[in-house]
Amino acid sequence: MSDTMIVKFRITRFQFRRDRVIGDSQVRAEDANIATIELIDGDGRVGLGFAQTLFQPFPDEAEIVRVFTGEAWPRLEGREASSIALGLGRARGGNVRRMTLPFEEAIQHAVWDLFAKQNGLPLWRMLGEKRDSVPVYASGLDFHLSDHAFGELFGGAAAAGYRGFKIKVGHSDLERDVHRLDLLKRAVGDTRPVMIDANEAWTAREAIVALETFAKAGHSIYWAEDPIPRDDFDGLRMLRASGLTRINSGEYLDLGGKRRLIEARACDMLNVHGQVSDVMRAGWLAEEANIEVTFGNTFLEIGVNMALALPGVRWLEYSFQNFDHLVERPYTIVDGLITGSQEPGHGLILSETARREHRQPTLCALEALGEAPLPQRALAA
Repeated sequence: MSDTMIVKFRITRFQFRRDRVIGDSQVRAEDANIATIELIDGDGRVGLGFAQTLFQPFPDEAEIVRVFTGEAWPRLEGREASSIALGLGRARGGNVRRMTLPFEEAIQHAVWDLFAKQNGLPLWRMLGEKRDSVPVYASGLDFHLSDHAFGELFGGAAAAGYRGFKIKVGHSDLERDVHRLDLLKRAVGDTRPVMIDANEAWTAREAIVALETFAKAGHSIYWAEDPIPRDDFDGLRMLRASGLTRINSGEYLDLGGKRRLIEARACDMLNVHGQVSDVMRAGWLAEEANIEVTFGNTFLEIGVNMALALPGVRWLEYSFQNFDHLVERPYTIVDGLITGSQEPGHGLILSETARREHRQPTLCALEALGEAPLPQRALAA
């Protein structure tokens, strides 16, 4: 058996309080539910991936292992990381479905991490480096924050030099959205781009009314992200034609959906994140259509590897989640620019301290989780 074949796996379950309530017009979360997937080759190299759930906690670690063993491991055991990373498949009937637990993205990260380590290259270089840094915008996941906490978060982000700011909108009372934009301007000034994310809260007509209202209130919106349902391509084209702002869409679409969005000319910017192979393929499609690619939230900013490798990427999202304690070294962000790791692989290594001190192998009630781990990245650093 080749030393580059995948021979073992290891799963670690984490559950802990978030340092603030995160969410948008559709989602609210107070705790983090994470499972790490480590794929190990015959030479002992480890590829690391992260799985996360927002709506329901992961089951006990033993159950995660059982499901992974039954659904994912037969596709991985004894295979080369390269063949999984680069392989193409065709959808065929009932065998093409989501896994019981959300392993897909974690497997992609682990496989590509392992593949790059086997080649002795940082992942972003192996994918075809186009630059060594990319601008970062601060995203609050702030819909449920108090006005005071909202102002503190974005004021700190401005002091730390982030290049733009994105807030959550889509409240049932449009004046509340205007109020938050007013607060943002007081916290960060008006010299850097402001983006909004409605998480599909509006119809196309409601989005036009909202954007016109924001403009009358003195707010210039750099882009509107997912203002309406993902597959309303006619509505998205109408919003583009209005000229009120740039339309950023595609976050909730799979690769086939992104292709149809691009073909419909229904966005100014294609929002990508998640699985490495699909992101690179979507990025290539967007480049062919001369559409800008932006990077939404990726776990611990792992998307920087793809962002540095795709042409024309100008933005990556950072949302101040308290995940840094899980890894030995998070990516470096200085003066609003993020850089990739110089180490082989994607550069994130699971912290043995976190495995020892924060592993939660059994499902725990929220009230029993104790204090949240503090973010390690200072806002004003």
